[in-house]
Amino acid sequence: MAALSVPSLLSRPVQGQQPPPSKAITKGRLKQSVSRWCFGGFALEELAKHCVNLGYSSIELLQIDEVQTVQRLGLSCAVVNGPGFYTPGWSALTKGWNRVEHHEHLIAEARRLLPMVKEAGCPNMIVFSGNRAGLSDVAGLENCAAGLKQITPLAESLGVTVVMELLNSKVDHHDYQCDRTPWGVELVKKVGSPRFKLLYDIYHMQIMEGDVIRTIRDHHAHIAHYHTAGVPGRNEIDDTQELCYPAICRAIVDTGYSGFLGQEFIPRRDPLTSLGEAATICDV
Repeated sequence: MAALSVPSLLSRPVQGQQPPPSKAITKGRLKQSVSRWCFGGFALEELAKHCVNLGYSSIELLQIDEVQTVQRLGLSCAVVNGPGFYTPGWSALTKGWNRVEHHEHLIAEARRLLPMVKEAGCPNMIVFSGNRAGLSDVAGLENCAAGLKQITPLAESLGVTVVMELLNSKVDHHDYQCDRTPWGVELVKKVGSPRFKLLYDIYHMQIMEGDVIRTIRDHHAHIAHYHTAGVPGRNEIDDTQELCYPAICRAIVDTGYSGFLGQEFIPRRDPLTSLGEAATICDV
C-alpha cells in the first residue's frame, strides 16, 4: 500500500477505454485481487465490472461500507481498511500500533470494525505499525504486540485475520517501522495468534531486502496476503522492471497458499490493458 491520496494521473478520464479480452485469469491457482486506490479513475462499480470481466476475484482496500458494491457484482473484498481510515485527521500509516498513546483509539476502532468485517464476509483487515519518530525497533515491537493482543481474541472468535503491511522506509514511507520481514515475523510470534499475520508487499520488500522468493519460502506461515508492483517505480509488473513475477507467483503457489494476491501497481499505460496483462503474468 502507498499514500492514501490517489495520484492525479489515476484520476484522468477513462471514457472510451476498451477492456482487454475477457478472462485473463484462466488457471486460477492463485486468486487475484485489485487494490482500489490504484485505479481511482474509475467509479467503484465500473472497476468491479471490469474486474469480473478479467477474472479477478476481489477488489480490496475498501472502506467497510463499500464492500457491498463489489459483492453485488460477484466479487469479494480480500482486505478491508482497518482502524485509522475512518477517523478525520488520522493517518493510518503513520499513527499506528507502535505508540501506546494510540492504543485506546485503535483498539476501540478495531473492536467496532471486526464484527462488521465478519458480517461482510471479508477475510482480512489491514493495520500498520506507524512511524518510528525516534522509537527503537525493540520498543516498537513490544508496543505493537501489547496493543494487538487486545484485539486478536475477538478476531479469533470471528474468524477474521488482522494483517500488518510491510512497507519500505527507503523510498515511499520514510521512518515506517514495520519495514523488514524479520521484524514483522518477530511481531507475529510475539502476538501469538493465528489471526494476526503479515501482508507481504513484494514491491516494498524488494526495495528493502530483495531475496523475495527465499523469504516467501521461509516465512509463508506468517503471511496472510501478498501485494504486487514493479520495481523501480511501482508501475506495471512487466519485463520493464527487475522482478520476475511468474517465478514469484509459482513460489507462492508452491507453499500451498490459498489466499489472494493483490495487484497494487500504478498504471502508466491504459489501466485496463495493464490489469489484464498483470492478471495473465500472475496466472501461473
